[in-house]
Amino acid sequence: MFKDKKILVIGGTGSIGQALIERILTENPAVIRVYSRDEYKQFLLAEKFRENANIRYLIGDVRDEDRLDRAMNDIDIVFNLAALKHVPACEYNPFEAVRTNVIGSQNVIACAMANKVKKVIYTSSDKAVSPTNTMGATKLLAERLMSSSNYSRGNTGTVFASVRFGNVMGTRGSVIPLFKQQVLEKGYITVTEPEMTRFMMSLSQAVELTIKACSIARGGEVFVLKMPVIRLKDLAEVIIEDMCKKNNIDPEKIEIKKIGLRPGEKMYEELMSEDESTKAVELNDMYVIMPPFENSYYINARKAVIGNYSSQKEKTLTKSQIRELLVREKLI
Repeated sequence: MFKDKKILVIGGTGSIGQALIERILTENPAVIRVYSRDEYKQFLLAEKFRENANIRYLIGDVRDEDRLDRAMNDIDIVFNLAALKHVPACEYNPFEAVRTNVIGSQNVIACAMANKVKKVIYTSSDKAVSPTNTMGATKLLAERLMSSSNYSRGNTGTVFASVRFGNVMGTRGSVIPLFKQQVLEKGYITVTEPEMTRFMMSLSQAVELTIKACSIARGGEVFVLKMPVIRLKDLAEVIIEDMCKKNNIDPEKIEIKKIGLRPGEKMYEELMSEDESTKAVELNDMYVIMPPFENSYYINARKAVIGNYSSQKEKTLTKSQIRELLVREKLI
């Protein structure tokens, strides 16, 4: 799919962005342009991919439409991973979240149309479903902008679609690296609510979902991967057991401290609401939520069962299953 194509990865210096770039490189694209605002992270990425002559590094922000327009010149496929994604930060700085997640997404859409890009894939979040926080609300708006763009694209032919992630394990700022650091440096782990459950996906799953969505998208869809559910207390205990064993620490001395829900945080997450399920089809590994005004046809798809896809209703992994998953993903 990417052979000899020109790809733009917005927010390409993040954990998912880097993994996506590595995956795209295996198909020999003509060029990958990495667009982000952090000079130092771009320097580190350039060192990592020093042997690859087909990567370009562009400093810029999704808030800057003129710069985006230049970056998108002659591009075939755009992946938009840029976001303010941390719930407390977005609660404290709500309009900054709007500027990046909403206005920035609209800038990407406008530039893609102007440059006749073939496909644009936006990475969203489970927090966009029935949002109770600013981050989720801005992600939902961005999804709506992506879906509606298929009706306002004129004769450009650009296909716009979104992928909805759960929590991606091992990414920068995610809970697993934090737990490991707390065991070593503080002697305890802080957990908001031990019984909290979350959808968890691996970095490789996130990348493959994004690429599959890019491959099969026809316009306006939201792709939702089926993924395991983990109870936070179980995850914390697995991390404690592993870190203590590897570092010769007495696990009895590592306390799990409950600190309560943070502003805007939920006990359980949804990946698809009941209302969305009425417009969704089910594939073996994912759901496809159709755009509001049409129903695309998918081979081997069946109508989704009506009901919300929630971490509260799904069976959680056992501790041994969590351990196997973390070992397989090389996170412990």
